[in-house]
Amino acid sequence: MADGAVEGAVRGTLRLEGAALLGLALLGYGLSGGGWGMFALLILVPDLVILAYLAGPRPGAVVYNAVHATPGPALLLAAGLAWPGTAAWAVPLALIWFAHIGADRALGYGLKYPGGFWMTHLGRIGRPGRQGP
Repeated sequence: MADGAVEGAVRGTLRLEGAALLGLALLGYGLSGGGWGMFALLILVPDLVILAYLAGPRPGAVVYNAVHATPGPALLLAAGLAWPGTAAWAVPLALIWFAHIGADRALGYGLKYPGGFWMTHLGRIGRPGRQGP
């Protein structure tokens, strides 16, 4: 764990946790009545924050991590549940956002370290010895 990434059973557990989050988000989305076309259109929108890496690896990691952590969609979901007037759009968007985060974690894409996009808490993305995938 010299690079700060988790290993072994802990890594597997975190990936399983991501798969569970994805499954629950998909179930919730299906029950919310949101259209699957909208889901397909929006599922990758959180990855647009990769553009923050144009400002450098440190600000890129900060922005990426802010969008790829669960507090944002949790607050959006809470707002949608607390204020019924926002439920029609806030709940489905929050569930799509949760699904994105869950899929990323299940696939091994973790939160980023400021050393570079490929350095994550779930391990390095890509083949060893390369700068990218």
